[in-house]
Amino acid sequence: MNRSEQINPAAGAPPPTTSWFTVKGMTCQNCVRHVTEAIQKVTGVSRVSVQLDQARAEVRWTTGAAPHPDAVIQAVSEAGFEASPLNATEGAPATSSWSPLAGWRFNIALGLAVTIPLAAGEWIGQWSMFPWFRWLAFSLALPVQILCGARFYRGAWMQLKAGTSNMDTLVSLGSTTAFLYSVWALFSGRPDHLYFMESAAIITLISIGHGLEAHTSARASNSLKSLMSLAPPMASRRKPDGSLERVPASALAVDDIIALAPGDKLPADGRVIEGKSAIDESMLTGESIPIEKKAGALVYAGTINQDSQLLARVSATGEATALANIITVIQRAQTSRAKIQRLGDRVSGVFVPIVVGIAVLTGLWWGLAPEQAWRTHQFLAPWLWHAARIDSPLAAGLIHAAGVLIVACPCAMGLATPVAIMSGANAAARRGILIRDGVALEKCGVINTILFDKTGTLTEGKAVVAARQFFPVNGVSEAELGSLAVALARPSRHPLSLAIAAQSQPGAHATGAVAAHSPHNWRELRGSGIEAITPVHDQEQVIRLGSLAWLRQNGADSAPADPLAKAWAAQGATVIGLAINQNLAAVFSLRDTLKPAAEEVIAQLGKQGFQLHMVTGDGQITAQAIAVQLGLPPENVHAEIHPEQKAALIQKLQQQGRQVAFIGDGINDAPALEQADLGIAVSQASDIAREAADIVLLKTDIRAVPETLAMAQATLRVIHTNLFWAFFYNAAAVPLAALGFLSPVLCAAAMGLSDLVVIGNALRLQRRH
Repeated sequence: MNRSEQINPAAGAPPPTTSWFTVKGMTCQNCVRHVTEAIQKVTGVSRVSVQLDQARAEVRWTTGAAPHPDAVIQAVSEAGFEASPLNATEGAPATSSWSPLAGWRFNIALGLAVTIPLAAGEWIGQWSMFPWFRWLAFSLALPVQILCGARFYRGAWMQLKAGTSNMDTLVSLGSTTAFLYSVWALFSGRPDHLYFMESAAIITLISIGHGLEAHTSARASNSLKSLMSLAPPMASRRKPDGSLERVPASALAVDDIIALAPGDKLPADGRVIEGKSAIDESMLTGESIPIEKKAGALVYAGTINQDSQLLARVSATGEATALANIITVIQRAQTSRAKIQRLGDRVSGVFVPIVVGIAVLTGLWWGLAPEQAWRTHQFLAPWLWHAARIDSPLAAGLIHAAGVLIVACPCAMGLATPVAIMSGANAAARRGILIRDGVALEKCGVINTILFDKTGTLTEGKAVVAARQFFPVNGVSEAELGSLAVALARPSRHPLSLAIAAQSQPGAHATGAVAAHSPHNWRELRGSGIEAITPVHDQEQVIRLGSLAWLRQNGADSAPADPLAKAWAAQGATVIGLAINQNLAAVFSLRDTLKPAAEEVIAQLGKQGFQLHMVTGDGQITAQAIAVQLGLPPENVHAEIHPEQKAALIQKLQQQGRQVAFIGDGINDAPALEQADLGIAVSQASDIAREAADIVLLKTDIRAVPETLAMAQATLRVIHTNLFWAFFYNAAAVPLAALGFLSPVLCAAAMGLSDLVVIGNALRLQRRH
């Protein structure tokens, strides 16, 4: 540490904005989803992270919002779970703690220690009818039922108090039925087969399934956890005397100056004020090549300074940073509901009562009409398989009913959509693609038309002045005309204005020359140009800089420049003019080069069956020249379209039966993004919070467009596959258990595997390249 640096951990630190809670009653990822959704509905909550294995919830509050832990506890209680607050000392270390018996590990360890010997005694030793073994089985199964089963009993009881039911209800009923029947048979001296091994195996196998589910689900959320750990906890802040002090990142405020050594992670968003260095932004944007930053450049929290010392002035901290906004978007996507999910939610909402009803009917059928039930089993066995008959009608009724209760899996239906959305959103985020919600994914599946905004999407969005021609007016020199154009363009952020302001015209950038033309009554007309009043030779003149069509509408004669303008436009250039009053004084040829992969992407999307269109404010000749380079058909090129007309163009295409995706750079595009069936914005990280788009691309490589559509469609396919599996599994497994083809042990194994199939299928999205 530099001698001038001091550790100052408490300097100016704001009050804590994070609360921790223990949450009881969660047994699977479906429970995690319900708890997360419940907490997110609490006013003032910014982000929620729920850890199943530690039974904890971390709640981040919006900046300036007062924490309301009581509201969180109430929301969790209404969802059928129990929450209690932790202080920062208890809560914070929980994210990194590990215990050999935490999570499901205790259930698995004790359950296996009991189940394996009992299974070996029954299946290998054939001791099931020996009195000593029957009492041993009771003694070993009892602690499993009480200690390991407590988690399921607690969850079922909490759900019952909330007026709902879930998988815990089914597991509790199923394992308890097998255990209590065995206790009754043992103590009454009946010579029936006992099911202590089955009751222990049910809890053990389901615990194993939940443990594997928690592990695989954690992999699906690794991207988000990585993002949340990007911002460093400490920062080097410059004091007024120029020395540095080490302070918590949470103590930084806007306009503080921070020092960044090579290798440092940025603790906040800011603007470089001194130095030049390469910044690795790959963790935010997916861009693998470091970005060169110098004075005036924006830098973002969580990115890494690579090779030189930098000083930056803080522009945003905490929840206002681009990193925080990205995390918020990803969490919103993870907890969002796709329309297709409503089917799974409706079914799983009534699933448990229906299954309990089927289990009761199964028990009555095998208990009161055992011969009929067995004949039905025997009739179907040649097409399926044969299973051993349970001689006692009472035992058969209870055990087959327990099988129905255990094999049914509402979790698979509940997880089918959200786990796919979570995995897809995280995989996309690693590539610099932010998907707003599940509905955005569904929209990708119906798109058949893509409308590209030319500037900044198909082109680099960095126009340069390629040529100019002056027409001196009333003795105004070419240098003065250049200065006038620069003076008008400087206040504007439009790409064409930036190009004019940056032009290298001799004398045009002379400070005195530009300053002499200080415009007033300056205004910018979207899609047309700039108008202002400025002194020229000591006389106030109306100066306009914009399209030739707009200048003609205001009385300027563009005839002298028409041949030149047509020649430039035919080469794909954008032509704008400068007029003093009604006199055309200059024309500029601005070229915005196509992005390197633009032609490749257009060809790729065309082969995939999309109808491709381009919209631009350029003239028809310029637009058609660019369309030829891209390989777009002339009829799909929409030229001379003002920003406010883009939404109307999209609406026109929609009236023709087209499902339209609009891709723009976000500048003046909000109406078009909202009108489109799918809005995709190519945006800077700092603009995420303002975007109206369904999908935001943080990298400017246009190849991200087909990559985005492919990722979204792959996620949709996983959702459909998961839903099919969940419904097929339950539709097949419940009748098989009711007909006696599945023992309770097999039912428990199958139920655990059904969740893993759904989650494992979703994890395939993480491996997409």
